[in-house]
Amino acid sequence: MESFRALVAERHDDRVDRRIGSLTLDDLPHGQVTVRVAWSSVNYKDALAVSPKGGVARISPLVPGIDLAGEVVASDAPELRPGDRVLAHGYDLGVSHHGGFAEYARVPAGWVVPLPDGLSLRQAMALGTAGYTAALSVQALEEHGLDPGDGPVLVLGASGGVGSTAVGILAQRGYQVTVSTGKADQEAFLRDLGAAEVLPREATSAESDKPLESARWAGCVDPVGGAGLAYALRTLRQGAAAATSGNTGGVELRTTVLPFILRGVALLGIDSAHTPIERRRQVWERLAGDLRPRGLDESITREVPLDQVDDVLDDVLAGRGRGRTVVRVGGG
Repeated sequence: MESFRALVAERHDDRVDRRIGSLTLDDLPHGQVTVRVAWSSVNYKDALAVSPKGGVARISPLVPGIDLAGEVVASDAPELRPGDRVLAHGYDLGVSHHGGFAEYARVPAGWVVPLPDGLSLRQAMALGTAGYTAALSVQALEEHGLDPGDGPVLVLGASGGVGSTAVGILAQRGYQVTVSTGKADQEAFLRDLGAAEVLPREATSAESDKPLESARWAGCVDPVGGAGLAYALRTLRQGAAAATSGNTGGVELRTTVLPFILRGVALLGIDSAHTPIERRRQVWERLAGDLRPRGLDESITREVPLDQVDDVLDDVLAGRGRGRTVVRVGGG
């Protein structure tokens, strides 16, 4: 093999040029494990990495793609052997280290997760960073004490990757799930995943002068931030928690201390990019087991080959994403 295909993003002053180019193994960064990439997926962070104002990319040129799944073809790590099926996501992948939008990738052994039994490589990328973040969020809420008998759980940004997967996980575990979305045409999709109630985004993002409102939610999965999170905090029940992982709704949080000191509400930060590898591997085992979301295959709303992923990134930046988009890099 003399060369392979990759999506390459290169910054030039105030623009980022993106193209399907040819790389060689010598172009790949340092790492103990070389993977023939079969599948990747599209995340909001990938779109930011190719945006001139995204503030994500740390090197240029960069192969984006914060998720990848494939087969080990070379390894200096004794626990990982050629032929092993693996996945990797987060850390510096697709940010300051060439990522998954290429037919080959080389990564440190400490970033690699063996593919759990019960998941195909394609299903692993139907989950990807978004599914992993959703699972971390649900796990954090349950470690805080959330139980299916406690009442309805609110999922914000439910038509996106993290939100839709969280709906499937919670529904599969027996929770009553209420969702919020800005896309009215996605109600049937969300109900198929397990949503019992669908609220318009306006109902969960309107500003309020009241520091507390009627207590409704036993917990909240929030991949949005901003006004939606502020709403969740002032409407959570006594002792409940919100697990927050994103900022598509803005980085500012307009709230008061009253939800925390009068209702004992907790705000749980979810950092899926830098989770220690042993915890990461444990969560992935659960994603193949008791945290496997309802409708995993149905959550794939789009599948594209590598040479079409650039168009999908533009859709994500424009807010036209829904569910999960998987990228067929090598297949298998």
